[in-house]
Amino acid sequence: MHIIEIGTRYAVVELDNLLPYYTEETMEVFVNENFYAKSNKNVIGIYDLEPNQKYNIKVGNEAVQFVTKEEVICLHTNLFNPAKDGVTDDTLKLQAAILCCPEGGTVYVDEGLYLMTCLFLKSNINLYFAKGAKFICQYDRNKFPVLPGLINNGVKELNLGSFEGSETDVFASIITGINIENVTIGGQGEIDGQAILGDWYKNHNEKRIAYRPFGIYFNRCENVSVAGLYIHDTACWNIHPYFSNNLNFLDLRIENPTGMPTTDGIDPDCCNNVLILGVSFNVGDDCIAIKSGTIDFAKKYLRPTSTLTIRNCLMQKGHGAVVFGSEASGGINDIIVSQCYFQNTDRGLRIKTRRGRGRYGKIENITFKNIIMDKVATPFVINMFYNMGPKGGHEPFVWSKEKQPVDITTPYIGHFTFNDIKCKDVSLAAGVFLGLPEEPIKSLTFDNVEFSYDLNAKPGYPVMIEHKDEMCRVGLYLDNVDRLVLRNVIFSGNLGEEVVTNGKTIIENI
Repeated sequence: MHIIEIGTRYAVVELDNLLPYYTEETMEVFVNENFYAKSNKNVIGIYDLEPNQKYNIKVGNEAVQFVTKEEVICLHTNLFNPAKDGVTDDTLKLQAAILCCPEGGTVYVDEGLYLMTCLFLKSNINLYFAKGAKFICQYDRNKFPVLPGLINNGVKELNLGSFEGSETDVFASIITGINIENVTIGGQGEIDGQAILGDWYKNHNEKRIAYRPFGIYFNRCENVSVAGLYIHDTACWNIHPYFSNNLNFLDLRIENPTGMPTTDGIDPDCCNNVLILGVSFNVGDDCIAIKSGTIDFAKKYLRPTSTLTIRNCLMQKGHGAVVFGSEASGGINDIIVSQCYFQNTDRGLRIKTRRGRGRYGKIENITFKNIIMDKVATPFVINMFYNMGPKGGHEPFVWSKEKQPVDITTPYIGHFTFNDIKCKDVSLAAGVFLGLPEEPIKSLTFDNVEFSYDLNAKPGYPVMIEHKDEMCRVGLYLDNVDRLVLRNVIFSGNLGEEVVTNGKTIIENI
């Protein structure tokens, strides 16, 4: 067992094994020899600790010791006279506590129901939720401030709002951080977006005053951690880190209603050095969607999302477990996904891009390992003909199978490695990989991967393309892939050939 992070009032530890998300058996957790909880997860959060105190954490036969961080002062929100009745708006009182908190201090959200719109954080403070502390978000869009997409006075530009790869007006999020650093948000509290009660999901892609707010939004932030919270029913993506570095998202539970549009879990966008660890997802869209902007955005900033680690996470339901794009023109690279459990998602790995997205950045150096996919309809999808999302997708330029000239608008997808993965009850296809005739997917390596199929599966559509075909219990389907490496890959219950290609793929069976 090792320590992932130590805060002033919490710590997160991870067990040393290779199991996906769950342990083999439920274990008791002790804090300073006192029983704390039972756990069957590899990542364990310990909360309600005291600052600058020594602790011994024991899980099963493993133990670690640490000292919590110092705290200059603790400002309880009760001191600022909130109503905490879930009816009276407490936004100003919560904001007052944050603005009054000195560097190194903690704003302690006491137990209670806080009706609110949005809070703005500042640097070098901690926001801690007591167990039973709950933010209940207003759902009238007229009560929210707008973050302008781009302000330009001729001397300086200021980009505040962002949505789907563009600098555009968005409503401020429930928790908003702009240019902040050295901040922790932790505890066993709850953030309830209450989005279903408003009109957020009606004509959801229509800009009415501004685009929908996120649950948590970080814009150009550094050294920020979020741990322990239950975040749910948000109007749009639950967490949107944007142009930010050195971020930790630990031991969270993220949920949104099944089928609700663009209600992703966590969407890192033009970010670097991000850790998503021990997070449970159950959402209406993609669990994690990694982004880096549209082509005009990428041309302006040349900013990829890179060095991203996703480990010991649970993805239940959702269109995709770990998704790239569709706005990925700035590039996505050096991504490691390991020890995760994907259950009942439409896809496991999902990459969606198309002509016009561009090659200012490349999608490459991606590794998936030690993963279980259970009842995932299509475990692996790379689609370079994606026809949904903003700014077109239905034009012949996008869906044509004829070779087009390679230029700056042509996307690039490089090298992918999949190790030690077990896929159970596959229904549509083991994998569908659709490269462009003018720019094929460079290489796919499968090492020690098993596919077993749902023998009662019904046909369906594994990819979103303009002229789609149904599939059922198909093996690996490749079109315009340069190289496929197979090492100890097992299929059980598939219909037809294990590997189907257009004849242009070099296949190496090792």
